[in-house]
Amino acid sequence: MFDVDGIYNSQNQRIWAASSDEANEKGGIKMKQKFPKKVMVWLGVCSKGVTHLVIFDQGTLDHKVYIQNVLPVTLECGSKIFGEHWIFQQDGAKPQVHHLTQKWCQDKFPSFIDKDHWPSNSPDLNPLDYSIWDEFARAINWKTVISKTTLIKELKRAVKEIRQDVILQSCSSWTIRLQRVLKNDGCYLNK
Repeated sequence: MFDVDGIYNSQNQRIWAASSDEANEKGGIKMKQKFPKKVMVWLGVCSKGVTHLVIFDQGTLDHKVYIQNVLPVTLECGSKIFGEHWIFQQDGAKPQVHHLTQKWCQDKFPSFIDKDHWPSNSPDLNPLDYSIWDEFARAINWKTVISKTTLIKELKRAVKEIRQDVILQSCSSWTIRLQRVLKNDGCYLNK
């Protein structure tokens, strides 16, 4: 989810100052809208790069929208890049585990890790969560984002700026994490 207020995580970004005026001078006071305009985005990643960006600017994402708008992009990109020899993996979000989504994936993808064979919501096994989203968000020129329209325009531009070396490092890390999870009998990793 991206909104027009940009990236700011109060838990990770702190300014130490003697007063609020001094904090503001150092960029420590961030104004946020009560209900900022936002969009949801979907992006796939593999060692060869990223898929086409899919942007949802209206409503929420359910299994019907996911099947109609995301899965065909995934199938097209995966087949174009890898031909008939690749495996599709999801992270276990509600639209992804719906029985119709699972059937679509089983019927269409050359190989697919279904919901019963993938650790749901595993932070250790999702390369998008631990590096690609950060790279993508940092590529956005937040100064140009003033509306939903400019946010979407900037998202489309910034996705092309995701560096290939970051993608390769993320995928390499994913392979190592997968091996460690297998050694740990499918349990979360201890850092």
